[in-house]
Amino acid sequence: MARHTRLEVLNAMVKTGLVPVFHHGDLATARSIVDALSGGGAHVIEFTNRDDHAFEVFSELEHLCAAEYPHVILGAGTVVDEATAATYLNLGASFIVGPSIDEGVARVCNRRKVAYVPGTATPTEIARAHELGSEIVKVFPGGQVGGPGYIKAVLGPIPWASLMPTGGVDTSEESLSAWFDAGVTCVGIGSKLVSKDLVAQRNWEVLRQRTADAVATIARIR
Repeated sequence: MARHTRLEVLNAMVKTGLVPVFHHGDLATARSIVDALSGGGAHVIEFTNRDDHAFEVFSELEHLCAAEYPHVILGAGTVVDEATAATYLNLGASFIVGPSIDEGVARVCNRRKVAYVPGTATPTEIARAHELGSEIVKVFPGGQVGGPGYIKAVLGPIPWASLMPTGGVDTSEESLSAWFDAGVTCVGIGSKLVSKDLVAQRNWEVLRQRTADAVATIARIR
């Protein structure tokens, strides 16, 4: 069962404006990443389903968060089918993210009142996500589908959409300003935040500071 309600999750996404996205197969490393991200002020974190044993790491990480980081809202990403969504929900995921829209995933999440953030690339897909009950809709890959200019254009005819671009967003003020000026609700950032070099060097303090800087930048430019 999710530790956080759908409303809590959505409000936290809106409040911080940042959803870090990462995957690591080693629990100790994943824990250090969560510690650094949350220490920097990012409390909504997406752990992606990127290998056959990702759910095992997620399960242990959720137990750790419940015990040691209760303020952290942990969700599962790269979820593309109903069975995978159900597995992560049973392991305590507080939200589900996908690279695409899946009606079965939406149904499972809605039955459990868990936020579902599906991936979209067109206005038609955004409208479909709304029909399935998604409050915040992922735009993926954000940079390749048109970047901030695309977001601004889409929000012209559908200004009620709450969009979260992922892919093509980095932590610089220039990048974040462009996306938020275009009207995004929040942004998902993966390797531009949790970069391979920092993880390889186990440089958690730099990751914490990079996260804090991004959170502060978003708060300032809004």
